[in-house]
Amino acid sequence: MTPNVVLVTGVGGYLGGNLAARLAANPDIERVIAVDTAPPPRAVLRRMGRAEFVRADIRNPLIAKVISAGRVDTVVHAATTASPAGPSGRTLIKEMNVIGTMQLLAACQRSRTVRKLVVKSTAAVYGASSRSPAVFTEEDTPRDLASSGFAKDAVEVEGYVRGFARRRPDVLVTTLRLVNLIGPGVDTVLTRYFALPVVPTVLGFDARMQLLHGEDGLAVLDRATVEDLPGVFNVGGDGVLMLSQAIRRAGRVPLPLLRGAIPTMARLVPFGSRLVNFSPDQVRFLNYGRVVDTTRLKTTFGFTPRWTTSQAFDDYVQGSGRRPLVDPGRLGALERRLHAAAAR
Repeated sequence: MTPNVVLVTGVGGYLGGNLAARLAANPDIERVIAVDTAPPPRAVLRRMGRAEFVRADIRNPLIAKVISAGRVDTVVHAATTASPAGPSGRTLIKEMNVIGTMQLLAACQRSRTVRKLVVKSTAAVYGASSRSPAVFTEEDTPRDLASSGFAKDAVEVEGYVRGFARRRPDVLVTTLRLVNLIGPGVDTVLTRYFALPVVPTVLGFDARMQLLHGEDGLAVLDRATVEDLPGVFNVGGDGVLMLSQAIRRAGRVPLPLLRGAIPTMARLVPFGSRLVNFSPDQVRFLNYGRVVDTTRLKTTFGFTPRWTTSQAFDDYVQGSGRRPLVDPGRLGALERRLHAAAAR
């Protein structure tokens, strides 16, 4: 059932802002209310057209007035984020992710008009460790999460969402667990990581990565908003890339380090690594990687990503405008010669 009035949080970010623009272009939707503490980039703001931007903080209970005054029937919560990176922004991000979600859900619970809630979550809720299964399904529970960080925030957010669903069984709830987003124009911890000239990796490990193109992320959020598809769904592109393959495709130079040395290196080496979040949960991901099963997404939700993991990464590299430091073909040939020499 197509919604009448949609409220989208986190429109200052890539997904929230572009989703608001996409929904505003849908003539079947009567009104789109775009909410954030800061406006989206000017280009996105222009594309948003008839969407109404409201500068509001979802951590403030006044968000309930925005929902009630607008007679909102569908809420898309796209404000959860892992950025900005670094310890200085951690307190703010924790508050926005967790406290903001609590206040937003409290407002939805009191609303007489809200009938649908769409939550942008993350596959990071599964954690990453040596005990992780080869492929996570939606029934798997978190394993070996760091004591703090974005993954911990996401687990708390999903807990509050489940509580809300129990209290308001009349509201349709869709939770989308997105793998790492990538693509031209996407600014995440991972895209900053692959933009480093020298890319730190965990010595002795080669993580498996599953990625989602930004356009596919927008498409799946759009579908969840305009159609009634309740449940929890893993969202990721087909296929897997090894971390070493991704670094080679990006034309970057790997720097193998002991796992515990990576955060220290980020503080000491002045080549842009301070712009990347080397938090414990991010380092675990670089150590072990993570892959999710998307069968339910394709069969029940009815969505198949357009880009595979490899295609999404290649589109990011081509669209980033960064010149490779080393030729990927030559780097691959050098690695093969080194492996062959080591085998002999």
